[in-house]
Amino acid sequence: MKKAGALASALHNVGATVATVTAIQPPAAPSPTGQPSRLGTKPITVHHPEEVRRQLKMLAAEQGRALEDMAAEAFNLLFAKYRKAEIAPVRGMRP
Repeated sequence: MKKAGALASALHNVGATVATVTAIQPPAAPSPTGQPSRLGTKPITVHHPEEVRRQLKMLAAEQGRALEDMAAEAFNLLFAKYRKAEIAPVRGMRP
């Protein structure tokens, strides 16, 4: 049994009870059943002025498409320009 520290002894002397911690449980791992559409994907983060974001979101809304699909289309156009396979998946119109 672990020897009580000075603070625990002092609290015991005045009649207080001291709780002991036997083990600390590590936090649970995130559930692999998160959003199915994100399985097997990695985020791509870029920073641009607010106006670029606003214009892209408006364009996506005008086209009735998701922002991710508009970005995938842009990636595919860039890939085509540099003669690379157009591999960014475009899911199409929103339901």
